[in-house]
Amino acid sequence: MKAEMVQRFLEQVITEKEPIREIRIRIGKPVFVLDSEGEKILNFDEKSGNPELLRIEDEKENSGIENGSMADSELIRALMEIFARHSLYAYEREISQGFLTIRGGHRIGITGKAVVESGHVKTVRDISSLNIRIAHEIKGCAKSVLPHLLSGEEFLDTLVISPPGAGKTTLLRDLIRELSSGGSWGSGKNVSVVDERSEIAACFGGVPQCDLGPRTDVMDGCPKAVGMLMMLRSMAPQVLAVDEAGGEEEIRAMKYAMKCGCRILATVHGADMEDIMKRPAWKDIVGEKIFSRYVVLTGVPTPGTVAEIYDESVCQCREKSTCEDRYAAAAFSYRSQLRMTGKWENEKI
Repeated sequence: MKAEMVQRFLEQVITEKEPIREIRIRIGKPVFVLDSEGEKILNFDEKSGNPELLRIEDEKENSGIENGSMADSELIRALMEIFARHSLYAYEREISQGFLTIRGGHRIGITGKAVVESGHVKTVRDISSLNIRIAHEIKGCAKSVLPHLLSGEEFLDTLVISPPGAGKTTLLRDLIRELSSGGSWGSGKNVSVVDERSEIAACFGGVPQCDLGPRTDVMDGCPKAVGMLMMLRSMAPQVLAVDEAGGEEEIRAMKYAMKCGCRILATVHGADMEDIMKRPAWKDIVGEKIFSRYVVLTGVPTPGTVAEIYDESVCQCREKSTCEDRYAAAAFSYRSQLRMTGKWENEKI
């Protein structure tokens, strides 16, 4: 398997917008591709060099795996050169964090031998695995979630809770775009995004590759706690957005921003409300009613399914819904009324 073959396959996937989420490459192993149908094996025809995806018919017997083209160290080395535009040194800071972002906002996760100095990872050498995560924008997936996060035209402090791979960054990105653009619900707002891992805006060369709306400013690659304070001082945001919050300094920065009159839109990894309540810092936040809304996502039956929405009293704001579409948030519309009890009365239209 040659790097040029994988590069052409990747370009084809991106150009044709195929429903592929990840491409995982490991030395001495077949290349696994994850799409909407599940996991498959990437193989290249020996004569034509054309790619084909092989189904794994029986996981217990690894049927199909032995037929896939195997990756080697030369393939990974060549791909890294291509992704870094033949200047790996320029990406050393990103590589030290275990990833690099390429044009289009696609993210390359890496593993290998960490070089540690003074307790900090300086770089990663002898790279053994790559995880190519294809960036997807699903515009409109937040449209029917947003009304539950508003009080009139005012956006309410919101925390999105989601397990890995359940669509939290995709939903976060579209909520930012909706808030920035405005709509029938009200005027657009000035939104500041602190994108520490370059996942939300997917900046490349300082330019966001994802559409975050016309009133959005992005601080890329900056630690969240520091970046939030910088944005508050310099950009006067109405809404401040961060992904995967949770550190003590980040929580303090969010509380400070709220006291300054700025609304917070954040995400955190977690299976559900009960899961985050097991963590002392988040238990205190829920108890103090810091956030007014909690949106819980689940990957069942598909990524992006909204399981529940709660208010600050952790009363359920809407019933659990299921949908065969990829994003239940985009598939359901609700007429909602906030009761004095803090619960929502829903009627599906």
